[in-house]
Amino acid sequence: MIYINLLPVRDVQKKEKLRYQIMVGVLSLAVVLLTCGGLYTSVFLKINTEKASITETQNEIKKLKKVIGEVKHFKKLQKELQGKLDVLAKLKESKSGPVHMLDELVRAVPDKLWLTSFQEKDGTIDIKGVGVNEQVVAQFLQKLEMSPYYQNVELSITEQKSSKGLKSQNFKVVCKTESPKRENSTIAKK
Repeated sequence: MIYINLLPVRDVQKKEKLRYQIMVGVLSLAVVLLTCGGLYTSVFLKINTEKASITETQNEIKKLKKVIGEVKHFKKLQKELQGKLDVLAKLKESKSGPVHMLDELVRAVPDKLWLTSFQEKDGTIDIKGVGVNEQVVAQFLQKLEMSPYYQNVELSITEQKSSKGLKSQNFKVVCKTESPKRENSTIAKK
């Protein structure tokens, strides 16, 4: 009888299968490594791009902070300048306020009436004077009330005096002072 040894064929087939599996494994590993390498390169490039973008943004932020600092400095200077202008305007207003107030007082004083005292303290004004009669004093009070610089005009004291046959009316007026927005007088010159 003839014996055929089939074992080497099986060994050859096993070796072929093993070679095939190893080749498929190596190819699979190569594909996986190439894919991972490609993904790594892609992610690495994205990271570098983002780092460059972050660096640019940080440089721009530094430039803008410098500009913001300059803007804050200019705003501070503007506030200081506005404060100085406000002080100057206030000084100018307070400088011209008493002049206008006294001008209004002069316009309110009728003939035959004399002022003997004028005192202003904390916005309250005391005016003392002498008039020929009650009508002249009343005329003075009416003109004073029409002025935008004098508010709450009140006659506090009035008394009639006679000396050497002449009668006179002594009076005291108390009022408040106020600077109007307009500087036009409402008292007509007479």
